[in-house]
Amino acid sequence: MSGTEISDEARLNKKICMSCGATNAPKALKCRKCHSKQLRRKAREPRR
Repeated sequence: MSGTEISDEARLNKKICMSCGATNAPKALKCRKCHSKQLRRKAREPRR
């Protein structure tokens, strides 16, 4: 792995709360701010 791949993995390996938009740890089950269970993986592809 090159340095760019490692940094991309660290930047994209997160979960986003669909209620409040907070960034959470990849292993999170609930949001750290609003305690909602509505989490999604951070999008890998850019939005168009």
